[in-house]
Amino acid sequence: MQNNKLLSLIIILLFGITILFSFASSIFYVVESTERAVIFRKFSGGLDKKNIIPPGFNYKMPWNDIYKFDITDNLVEETIDVLDKNGLNINVDVTMSFHPVYDSIGEIYETFQMDYLRRLVRPEFRSTVRQVMGRFTAEEIYSTKRSEVETLIQSEASLVLMKPGNNIVMKSLLIRSISLPDQIKNAIESKLQQEQEALAYQFRLEKEKSEAERKRIAAEGEAKANRIINNSLTPNLLKMRGIEATSKLAESPNSKVIVVGSGKDGLPIILGNN
Repeated sequence: MQNNKLLSLIIILLFGITILFSFASSIFYVVESTERAVIFRKFSGGLDKKNIIPPGFNYKMPWNDIYKFDITDNLVEETIDVLDKNGLNINVDVTMSFHPVYDSIGEIYETFQMDYLRRLVRPEFRSTVRQVMGRFTAEEIYSTKRSEVETLIQSEASLVLMKPGNNIVMKSLLIRSISLPDQIKNAIESKLQQEQEALAYQFRLEKEKSEAERKRIAAEGEAKANRIINNSLTPNLLKMRGIEATSKLAESPNSKVIVVGSGKDGLPIILGNN
């Protein structure tokens, strides 16, 4: 009798374990560190948008559904045909980086399900690129205002993607390349080259002008100094300086003959064998 009860208990236990393992994948689940999840309770409230499930090991009723969202930065690379301000067709390659707002994935799922990239991000992104680039000429986009165009696209796309219900954070944007008709591209590059040459020529002119001004100022300074010196060198001063020099020479040990009053202007003549 005892053996029959033990056997029945073992059978029931094994059956329970079998059932548990059969439904384990429907009961237990793991949310990775790069994910957030929302739960859909079929019989008690539907989609729980407020309670976002963080990373870790979790469990649920087998009939409830779990939807996991990747919250890491995602990249969208688009090749888009746009018209510039003058109606010229331009082909651009653009990359944007984005991620969903972590605590709003319930709202994102309610509106777009798991397809928010195709239904929201790509259409709005492409539309903003066309709108912004349509305000500039091909030359500006290709050369002088490329960074400005990138900034405008990012700021305007961010406003749309962050609206209530969308909840997408745009991290960065890069215009990778711009393709123009060869004739237009060659004309723009030729113009840019001519502008660079003109700037280089202007720089040389300014440099030469500055150098000429420097020389003029130096020459005027030197002439002024010479005038001051010439005005100060009177005959009496020259005689006094000559006498002072003669006195110093007379005191040196080298042998010499000094003829006093025989030189020009009455200055001494110094004769020596050294």
